[in-house]
Amino acid sequence: MEYHNPVLATEAIEALNLQSSGTYVDATFGGGGHARLILQALGEKGRLIGFDQDEDAQRNTLDDPRFTFVPHNFRFLRRFLRLHGADQVDGILADLGVSSHQLNEAERGFSFRFDTQLDMRMNQQGERSAADVLATYTEAELQNMFGTLGEVRNARTLAQAIVRERQVRPLRSIGDLLALLDPLVRGQRNRYLAQVFQALRMEVNDEVGALRDFLEQSLQVLKPGGRLVVIAYHSIEDRMVKNCIKTGNVDGQMEQDFYGNIARPFEVLSKKAILPSEAEIKENPRSRSAKMRVAAKIE
Repeated sequence: MEYHNPVLATEAIEALNLQSSGTYVDATFGGGGHARLILQALGEKGRLIGFDQDEDAQRNTLDDPRFTFVPHNFRFLRRFLRLHGADQVDGILADLGVSSHQLNEAERGFSFRFDTQLDMRMNQQGERSAADVLATYTEAELQNMFGTLGEVRNARTLAQAIVRERQVRPLRSIGDLLALLDPLVRGQRNRYLAQVFQALRMEVNDEVGALRDFLEQSLQVLKPGGRLVVIAYHSIEDRMVKNCIKTGNVDGQMEQDFYGNIARPFEVLSKKAILPSEAEIKENPRSRSAKMRVAAKIE
């Protein structure tokens, strides 16, 4: 099964500061690329717990007694760690990117390269597809989605066009959507389409809400000194990670105690985002927009 090469692999493993008998979480298991590298560094008493809501990822589960696979979204981090007897962990890694496998599976509807149903659900049991979003969201909701999540320049025009079109015929397939989008393209076509599809995917899967839950729970489950390593590909996600590391919450609101001292739950270990090398970008172009941030829970 084709999955992408793990992005910033060496840098991520180094950032986790792996202890041979420690307990770690790969919050976005995918093809298991990062997970395999983590297990290589752990001893017999080490433990790795991998999360992924995508059924396809479950087929990649690792035959290793030190590994536990959790077939759920990482927004339920705390609940399932407790269920598996790991209330506190030594490190957490999350790679927020979409896998090459997901993009290349035509029927999943993640890519505009294939004409199939507008699906885009990471969790195949999810109730809401991309077609549902396009059919039910108000013009204002569509404009906000495309403008915020996709940074689409003509989000308002696009939202108006969708509302007009669906009164005539439903937008059920990628072909239906592309026919609507082509006259509206601003700038480079592939980039524009990628922004539109990104916004839809993030909305269908509530990726912003899930990341908020995950980051807030990460602080609760990390041991003092435990590492949080997150690789983001979108400005919204990266800002949430940066805020959480800086203030303990994704909104970036400084909290003070009775004496006015600012509460800083994390020590920032990457003053600036860690970026892939030119060599990695050349070998794996999807890593181009990756930004990795690292922090340790203050003891």
